[in-house]
Amino acid sequence: MTVDEIWAPLRVELDRWHDAGRIARLWLRDDDAAEPTPALGRLLELTRTARVPLTLAAIPATSGEPLANRLRVEAHVLVALHGWAHTNHAGTDEKKQELGAHRPMDTVLGELRDGLAILLRLFPQQLVPMLVPPWNRISKVLIPELSGLGLEALSTYGRAQAGGPIPLLNTHVDIMNWHGVRGGRPHAELIAELVGELRARFHDDAEPIGILTHHLVHDATAWDFLARLFAHTTDHPAVAWKSARVLLS
Repeated sequence: MTVDEIWAPLRVELDRWHDAGRIARLWLRDDDAAEPTPALGRLLELTRTARVPLTLAAIPATSGEPLANRLRVEAHVLVALHGWAHTNHAGTDEKKQELGAHRPMDTVLGELRDGLAILLRLFPQQLVPMLVPPWNRISKVLIPELSGLGLEALSTYGRAQAGGPIPLLNTHVDIMNWHGVRGGRPHAELIAELVGELRARFHDDAEPIGILTHHLVHDATAWDFLARLFAHTTDHPAVAWKSARVLLS
């Protein structure tokens, strides 16, 4: 199958949106930022050139002035709170969690409060008060307490459930293969997933579609997918890439 054939389903679906006078809202979240790296620089250049707003989920325990200085000149970048230290506290027979029920609630909330304060100091203009739980997992008992810390939104993975205690701005298409050999997922698989999300929203697009990336572990397949995705969407009249701040407003 040629590259054009692989990407054809996305073009067809976006053209259907355009013919119906509809615009699909997309947003981009990248996790695990902590310091300037060549991979981060590549992501920043790619999104800046494509004019795609980027939300970086930053780990406060390991973020500092070098990251703040690097991002200060990137007007298209926002920063969200990525837990505290991205440390797993779950047992060996459980899925990884930092914000689970494995420690006292006051301890976990205290770390989040401290983390938010660190990011607010480092990124006073770019911080969006949104929690991105490491591994997209958080104990349900913590969620009603987040607003008391100054957090105004939560971002995990999957379709958002309406009516919760805090607004959700979720991601839905993860470009990475986390099982077996790590790397970017096949483009045809990702396109089918994205087209499925678009079709599900054709008559009700109240929830924007979130694309999830992890710059530190991208391989050539992942980078190529992002570049091609931006090339097919940024100038398409049926697509609007939005920042997290705009979507939450």
